[in-house]
Amino acid sequence: MSTLRVSTLLQRQKESGKPYLEFLRAKHMSAGIYVLQAGATDHQQAHAEDEIYYVVQGRGGFSRMTVAGTDEQPVEQGTVLFVAAGMEHRFHDITEELVLLVCFAPPEASTESES
Repeated sequence: MSTLRVSTLLQRQKESGKPYLEFLRAKHMSAGIYVLQAGATDHQQAHAEDEIYYVVQGRGGFSRMTVAGTDEQPVEQGTVLFVAAGMEHRFHDITEELVLLVCFAPPEASTESES
């Protein structure tokens, strides 16, 4: 069992100089913290893994690109999002720093991604 504090994870993420910090890797999942500043552009690509986002703080929009078009949702503290493997998605119109808890299953293939 591990106990982690968001404040500690945010400090480690800030020190890394990267928007995404993986903090947990297990046989069947991985998890990280992803931070996007107000006005930032989310450059992530679709992942080969299923993914859950939990918005710890902040406000913005979220787009999933679907066969029929684009599904856009506002996001704010407390929002939970599920993104199936292979689905194009990104955060946009970030008006307040977004702090996101990200879980991948199975573990994310690349720990160098921005989530």
